[in-house]
Amino acid sequence: MPRSLVVAAILLAACTSAGERAATTGDSAGSAAAAPAAATTTPTAERVFEIRTYITLPGRLEALNARFRNHTVGIFAKHGMTSIGYWIPLDSARASNTLIYIIAHASRAQADRNWEAFDQDPEWQRVARESEADGPIIDRIERVYVAATDYSPMK
Repeated sequence: MPRSLVVAAILLAACTSAGERAATTGDSAGSAAAAPAAATTTPTAERVFEIRTYITLPGRLEALNARFRNHTVGIFAKHGMTSIGYWIPLDSARASNTLIYIIAHASRAQADRNWEAFDQDPEWQRVARESEADGPIIDRIERVYVAATDYSPMK
């Protein structure tokens, strides 16, 4: 699946659907009256989302899931990273080796500071070392930073 489609699917899953918004606000999805006066895709705030894709070495996805479940998510929170969601692909060969997640940061500059503090955290260093006692987990990491558009339900 092309990377842009994966990113779009993840963001769609992370955000409220147009139909749910219409049901709660009284707007009809796709209605011209509900459309903004001037269309723009310019981000509206400093908050940034980071979409990360971890591809594990063969047989190591459960070790990565355990590390996130038991440790990483909490350490992210400790360093100002807001967890939006975590997903495993269903319809591809990547279902056995891929974790996709989105976290939010107050700004792009803050994201750099958050990651620096995370990388230097003694708890994280211990968790990483212990979780790789049976060998490395990660083959590669892909990431992209995105900002919400003016019409995004999640900002």
